[in-house]
Amino acid sequence: MVPRLLLRAWPRGPAVGPGAPSRPLSAGSGPGQYLQRSIVPTMHYQDSLPRLPIPKLEDTIRRYLSAQKPLLDDGQFRKTEQFCKNFENGIGKELHEQLVAQDKQNKHTSYISGPWFDMYLSARDSVVLNFNPFMAFNPDPKSEYNDQLTRATNMTVSAIRFLKTLRDGLLEPEVFHLNPAKSDTDTFKRLIRFVPSSLSWYGAYLVNAYPLDMSQYFRLFNSTRIPKPSRDELFTDDKARHLLVLRKGNFYIFDVLDQDGNIVSPSEIQAHLKYILSDSSPAPEFPLAYLTSENRDIWAELRQKLMSSGNEESLRKVDSAVFCLCLDDFPIKDLVHLSHNMLHGDGTNRWFDKSFNLIIAKDGSAAVHFEHSWGDGVAVLRFFNEVFKDSTQIPAITPQSQPATADSTVTVQKLNFKLTDALKTGITAAKEKFDATMKTLTIDCLQFQRGGKEFLKKQKLSPDAVAQLAFQMAFLRQYGQTVATYESCSTAAFKHGRTETIRPASIYTKRCSEAFVREPSRHSAGELQQMMAECSKYHGQLTKEAAMGQGFDRHLFALRHLAAAKGIILPELYLDPAYGQINHNVLSTSTLSSPAVNLGGFAPVVSDGFGVGYAVHGNWIGCNVSSYPGRNAREFLQCVEKALEDMFDALEGKSIKS
Repeated sequence: MVPRLLLRAWPRGPAVGPGAPSRPLSAGSGPGQYLQRSIVPTMHYQDSLPRLPIPKLEDTIRRYLSAQKPLLDDGQFRKTEQFCKNFENGIGKELHEQLVAQDKQNKHTSYISGPWFDMYLSARDSVVLNFNPFMAFNPDPKSEYNDQLTRATNMTVSAIRFLKTLRDGLLEPEVFHLNPAKSDTDTFKRLIRFVPSSLSWYGAYLVNAYPLDMSQYFRLFNSTRIPKPSRDELFTDDKARHLLVLRKGNFYIFDVLDQDGNIVSPSEIQAHLKYILSDSSPAPEFPLAYLTSENRDIWAELRQKLMSSGNEESLRKVDSAVFCLCLDDFPIKDLVHLSHNMLHGDGTNRWFDKSFNLIIAKDGSAAVHFEHSWGDGVAVLRFFNEVFKDSTQIPAITPQSQPATADSTVTVQKLNFKLTDALKTGITAAKEKFDATMKTLTIDCLQFQRGGKEFLKKQKLSPDAVAQLAFQMAFLRQYGQTVATYESCSTAAFKHGRTETIRPASIYTKRCSEAFVREPSRHSAGELQQMMAECSKYHGQLTKEAAMGQGFDRHLFALRHLAAAKGIILPELYLDPAYGQINHNVLSTSTLSSPAVNLGGFAPVVSDGFGVGYAVHGNWIGCNVSSYPGRNAREFLQCVEKALEDMFDALEGKSIKS
C-alpha cells in the first residue's frame, strides 16, 4: 500500500492580511517582508495538541470487517472473520498492549509518526509517480501578470515571505474553526495569546476551534530527501539563503535572503531570473536531474559516486537551497498536458527529491510538485494558498517593473557537475527507464458542469459522498465489480497526526451502485434518493471517525510494523489474501478544495489502478484521473460522468436511462 496525495485537508478561515494587528517585529524587518502578522504566535498551540488516539482493538476489527464486506463473497468473508477472531484474542491483543505501552513512553509524538516515516523512507521505488503528487495554481486573475518572468518573481517573493513569516512566528496558526464568529476574531486571539502554550489548545476548544498540528512546516524549506542504501534520510539546513533554479536541465543558484535574513529586493530577484531566462546555454548532454527519478538504492550508489568525483559542494547547494524553482521553456496546451508536465515533465528540469518544486511554464502556468515523506497535504495546501493569495493580491512587481541593474553574471552561480563514465552510464540508464515509464501513463480530465456543492447540500447530501459514489458506480459499470478504494483524510487535529484512510466502498455504495447500474428501471427516483442518502450518512460517519483517528488502516499498519520490529512471525491476519486485496487500492482517491487550485493529481498506486484527484466546487465537479495500460482513464471518466448524470436525474425526480 502506497498512500498518495494525502490531501483531504481541513478547511480554514481567511488568512490574516498584512494590515492585521501585530506583535513587535525583529529589528531590520523592512516593508513587504511578511505575508501577515499574526497576533497569536505560529506554534502557540503545538505543545498542548491532543495526542492521536490508538483505537480499541475490537473497534478496529469491527471496522476492518465492515470494509471487507463489499469486497468478499460469503465463503471468503467467513475465513477473514476467523482470522480476525484469532488475531483479536491472540497475538493481536499482545501487540496492541505493547503498542499502547510504547505510546505512553513517547508522549512527544504519535504512534503512527515513526512507522509512517519508515514506510516512506524505506520504500525503494522511484518517488516519481509512486509518491510525489502535484497541485496546479489557477492563473493570476490579472492576465498580464501571467508573464513567466513576472509570475516567477512574484511567486518566489511570496514563497520567501511565507518562509520569513513562519520562522518569525508571525504566520497565523492553522486552526479549524467550527464557529468562526467566536474564535476567528481579534478579541479571542488577544486573549488566547496570553494563555500558556501548555494549555492554549483547551482555550481554543472551549470556543469550538481546533488548532492543527504544524510540526511538518519546518520541512517546507531548505529540505531534501537524501537517497541512502535501504532507507533514505531527510536533510534540512535552515541557514542556507539561496534559491535553486532549474532551466533546460541547468542548475543556477543565487541568494534570496541577505546576511541579515531579509528578502533581497524583488527587482534584484527579477533581474537574476531574467538573466537565467536569457541564458543561451544548451541543455546538458547528461542531465543530472534524471537520477532523482531512479530506484532509491541505485540513486544512493550513484550519489556516492557523485560525491567522490568532486561534486560534494554542488550537491550540498542543491540540497540546502530554500526550494527549487523550475522554469519550463514551453507553454501549456491543455489540462492533460498540464497534468503530465507538473506530475513528471521530461525528467530534465525537476529535482524530485526537494521538499517541493515550484514549476512555472512559459505561459505562466504554475504548480507545486512535492516529495511526500516529510509531510502531507495540509502543510503544502496552506503554503500553496498563501502564495497564491499574496502573489495575486500584493504582487512584489508589476509587468511594467524594471529589473534592478544588478550584475547577475557575478551573483548568479551556475553549478557544474563533474561526471565520470560510470555516472554518465547511470544517467543514460535513468533516462531510458524514465522515458519508458512515462509513456505508459495516461491522464484524462472531466469537468461536470451540471451542479456541485450548492445543489447537493440543498439535497442534504455530502458532496464528497456523492463524488465517491460516482467512482463506485463508474468502476462497477466499467468492470462489473467493487474494489478496494482509498480516500485520504488528515489527522492533523492531533500532535504528529498524519493521515487515516476513509474506505468509501461499503455495503451501502455497493447496493446503491448495483441499483443504478444494473437495474435502474426497477427503482423509483424516491428509492434511489433514499439509497443515496444512506450512502451519504455512512460516508459522513466514516469521514468523522477517520478525522478523529478512529479508522482501522493505521492501527493495523502500526501493529504489523511493531511485529516486524520485534521479529515476531507475521500474524495470519496479514497473510490472509483479503488483507492483501483491501490494501491493493485499485481506486486511490484524494480531494482538495481551494480557490487557488486549478487541479491536482497523482499516478495510480497499483499497476492495475486509477489515481483519482477530484474537487467538488460550488457549481461543478472536477476530476483528474490517471491510469496505466490495462485500465482506461478516459472510459472510467465517461462512466463517472454517466453516474453523476444519473444521480442528478434521480435527485430531480427523473427516471434513469440504462
